[in-house]
Amino acid sequence: MCGITAYRGPSSAASCARSALERLEYRGYDSAGIAARHFDGTTLHVRTLDGVASLTDAVHSDESGTDATTAAIGHTRWATHGEVSRRNAHPIEDCSGRLFVVHNGIIDNADLLRAHLVAGGHRFATDVDTEVIVHLVEQALRPGVGLGDALADAARHLAGSWAVVALDARTGALAGTAHGSPLIFAEGEEGVYFASDVGAITPVVEAFRVLEDDDVVEVDAEGMRWHRSGGSCRPRGLWPVPQTAYLASKGRHRDHMGNEIDEQPAVARRVLEVLTPGIADGLLWRGMGLAPLDEIDRVTVLGCGTSLHAGRAVAQVFSRLGGLPTRTLVASEAAHEVWEPRTLVIALSQSGETADVLRALDGLPEGVATVLALTNNPSSTLARRADATLDCLAGPEIGVAATKTFIAQVLTGACLALSGLSVSARTDAIAFESDLRAMAATPDALSAALDTWREPAAKMAGELVDAPGFLFLGRGSGLVYAAEGALKLKELSYRWAEHQPAGELKHGPLALVDTGTPVFVVDNGDPRLDVDIAEILARGGRVLRVGERVLNVGGLPMHLPRTGPSWGPLETVVPLQMFARELALRLRRDVDKPRNLAKSVTVS
Repeated sequence: MCGITAYRGPSSAASCARSALERLEYRGYDSAGIAARHFDGTTLHVRTLDGVASLTDAVHSDESGTDATTAAIGHTRWATHGEVSRRNAHPIEDCSGRLFVVHNGIIDNADLLRAHLVAGGHRFATDVDTEVIVHLVEQALRPGVGLGDALADAARHLAGSWAVVALDARTGALAGTAHGSPLIFAEGEEGVYFASDVGAITPVVEAFRVLEDDDVVEVDAEGMRWHRSGGSCRPRGLWPVPQTAYLASKGRHRDHMGNEIDEQPAVARRVLEVLTPGIADGLLWRGMGLAPLDEIDRVTVLGCGTSLHAGRAVAQVFSRLGGLPTRTLVASEAAHEVWEPRTLVIALSQSGETADVLRALDGLPEGVATVLALTNNPSSTLARRADATLDCLAGPEIGVAATKTFIAQVLTGACLALSGLSVSARTDAIAFESDLRAMAATPDALSAALDTWREPAAKMAGELVDAPGFLFLGRGSGLVYAAEGALKLKELSYRWAEHQPAGELKHGPLALVDTGTPVFVVDNGDPRLDVDIAEILARGGRVLRVGERVLNVGGLPMHLPRTGPSWGPLETVVPLQMFARELALRLRRDVDKPRNLAKSVTVS
């Protein structure tokens, strides 16, 4: 989950690394740091618990005249091993202060390696697993051995996952390697870059290369060398920076999340403009190279958190419209699943680097399933491992709690499903046409939800700021949006929130309802919801209903049945996102950086 940057060029290396690091801070914000080599061979090494912005003064004051830096590495941390403290912040240095490393991942055999290295005379200054890497590199870096070879030698001893960039402060050489964690390399007009994510270097490069497992890239005064342990290899192919990478959200809010919520109608329009032309004739589905749906017996959705919820909404299109058997799997619990032939696996991950999803794919029997990746990063590990990939077209999402990427995943997945069903004998033609009309109306429905709920969401948050917990209920196609609403509230406010099928109230959850207990009900038009709401009101609960259609008849409200699409009432997630954000702001939470969380879960 940590963010890595590195730069080598004629000057201002530390500033370049810090600027890139700012664009990666959503990957982890427990601590941050930079190590750099000055033109005269001396070293800058600064670490902080106060965020990347706090590095600015130290970097700028150390980069004038002969102090200009020519090579630098940077890191923003999401802690896995060792407490959050300045001494545990990266970059980590060796015994001599010559070598520095930054690392994303987990070294499973760190304790064993540490004991061996201590016995060999190495001095450890931190509690983090990363420190074994820098001492292994130190041990391997002998006369005649370059930094890249030393890093490759160190990696041979590691078990687990890693993306590592090392800096030799004496020579200014950089070397990077990866195994099970993302790392990219790019060449720009002013120098060369390493990064965890292309978003870090989007403003300064037009293309990049992705390191495959155990690749080593070394950059020094003699140029760039791309090799692997025990031999050389050609540089990996170039990936163009996707146009959506430039679409960072801007708006009226100070926080990214508020702007990303507001951006959702525009995201929906972009998705539909790109994908809907390929629905009616099945062109979108065929373009993925997938077998016709009539040759697929079942669909399995694989994901974590918000991506899993989006996958559940997509699965409803296959099951409700096409009658296909579907199931959803929490990726971290998929290891012992029994896989059946002729299965389409839809693996969802915003980053495409979610470790639990990638590990679940490792357990797929060969030849049994076809894997479709639905991701916001078409150059990711997931995309490269899948049989087909669909870009969800959300653009950069900086807020850690997913909002616009959820909308984009649901819509891209639904468009693909509709395209496959358009030429399938399974499909109900009338329901299919109804879904097409609903799809076209989605951007306006999202805009209406924003306009309708902006003031009520803020008002409700003020009234419920002291509520200790919340229930979220739904039935049928609305249940997944209740689940996503509860997750957003937990992520942002740190209050307990539980989602349940409304029909399960009497089987235990109703015990949680007391006078004033806030209960959000996602209305998908199921008439049984009125009975569920009556039960809550009878026990003093406060019902907050989203998604209903109400007609005023003779001064009395009349609830009308919804005619929602097969993926459910997508626009209902908007007021739930808005309420969670408003409540968190009143509780003085940082809505862009919720505690203990990071954007890309690259460790498991």
